[in-house]
Amino acid sequence: MKRLLTGLVALSCLAAAPAFAALKAGDKAPDFTAQASMGGKVFTFSMKDALKKGPVVLYFYPAAFTPGCTLEAHEFADAMDDFHKLHATVIGVSRDDIEKLNRFSVSECRSKFPVAADGDGHITNAYDAALKFGPKEVSNRTSYVIAQDGKVAYEYTSLDPSKHVTNTMDAIKAIEHR
Repeated sequence: MKRLLTGLVALSCLAAAPAFAALKAGDKAPDFTAQASMGGKVFTFSMKDALKKGPVVLYFYPAAFTPGCTLEAHEFADAMDDFHKLHATVIGVSRDDIEKLNRFSVSECRSKFPVAADGDGHITNAYDAALKFGPKEVSNRTSYVIAQDGKVAYEYTSLDPSKHVTNTMDAIKAIEHR
């Protein structure tokens, strides 16, 4: 019992502690393509192609259908009209498989923005957005704003989903006013 309590305390401290992504403003954002789903339809997302249209909000989240990730997806879905007015693309990335993301993209993303499958973690690792705890590696809750020049304009890491949408929207607006 003491061992279990010690483990739970350690895990809660890890989850509560802020983790900072290595990519910072000004860094070159890694290019990638990934299998993604929007409205339950699978397609290939290309960062290079998305940047041709405007800035990209790339947000990593731990797992589809968990409470925080569902809340965050709802908030991004609610804000999509405002992101579109700023010519921004939003894409969520998790280590979930595409079948699970097909369902998540419809129910929680409300068919308003795509989510990409990163089963092997290569995108998560390239963006240094991994959170490790327990036996399984998952993505941390990290949001990046990538400017059209392919450089990171903004980075925010917090397991609390409440500020990711507001912060990335503000970062997009700052790019527009440069």
